[in-house]
Amino acid sequence: MNESGRTASRTAVLVCQGRAAADGRAVPGRFADPMAVRLLRAPERVPVDEVRASTPPDGMRARTAYESVRACAEVVVPRTVAIDEALRARVTGQLVILGAGLDTRAWRLPELAGTDVWEVDHPASQEDKRARLAAAAPADRTVDEDGPGPAGPPVTARFVRFTPVDFAVDDLGAALDAAGHDPARPTTWLWEGVVPYLTRDEVRATVAALAARTAPGSALVVNYQTPSVKAAAGRLLARVLGSSVTSGEPWRSLWRPEQLAALLAEYGLRVVSDDTLLALAHSLGSPTRVRASLRSGRVAVAEGH
Repeated sequence: MNESGRTASRTAVLVCQGRAAADGRAVPGRFADPMAVRLLRAPERVPVDEVRASTPPDGMRARTAYESVRACAEVVVPRTVAIDEALRARVTGQLVILGAGLDTRAWRLPELAGTDVWEVDHPASQEDKRARLAAAAPADRTVDEDGPGPAGPPVTARFVRFTPVDFAVDDLGAALDAAGHDPARPTTWLWEGVVPYLTRDEVRATVAALAARTAPGSALVVNYQTPSVKAAAGRLLARVLGSSVTSGEPWRSLWRPEQLAALLAEYGLRVVSDDTLLALAHSLGSPTRVRASLRSGRVAVAEGH
């Protein structure tokens, strides 16, 4: 917990666990995230190891953690592959990751070697990530004052700059200005796993802020959720039972593709692709047992006019 009283995102930890569970096991050659497990603390690795070994544990609490990680792995594989490929196709030299959580792309994508990366997230989540990176640091790399990134494992990106922002109250543009982002140069924006946790007004304000800093040649890669009775019922049940690590982080806005496209168009961004995670999973031949989440989750790519 930081000074504001807010704790780091538990959803970010679950997503990292899902990537760690799938690393080296799902769609070889298309998905890999060896960095994910290094950001997890020992107790968080237990269900990851169980999922990788396909050994469900006894006891409701342990079994719930196991099923959460297993289900998350099925969702994050197509989502990660789609986003990674979109980023590889749109290397602009500036990448801003909104709500970065425990994202590992600056540490694992060689295509970002010439890219400055800004990781934007709530201060509590960034404090947590810094601590995890420091714990994962090689013995000979413990400071970051003059290096390309934070203390921790070496980055593949040119630079990583942590930029603390509370999307509900802070000015995104001012924060990026202070962190050295250049609005006159093309930027690739990544907005993964965040939109559902913001109100519609917060989503609009964020789109307006990034559009104001979007030069020609820029692009936005956004993951969002569409309305789904099954997905909503599942999340509501988990909250009532207290059986989900993310039960304290409710969804606040869901968007139909035409609604999101219209919002982006208002700010000069044209959607060029928009696919369900289920379609992406089918294209990869990856498991599709979590059909409600895969049907309602989408990845869209929009480009500036």
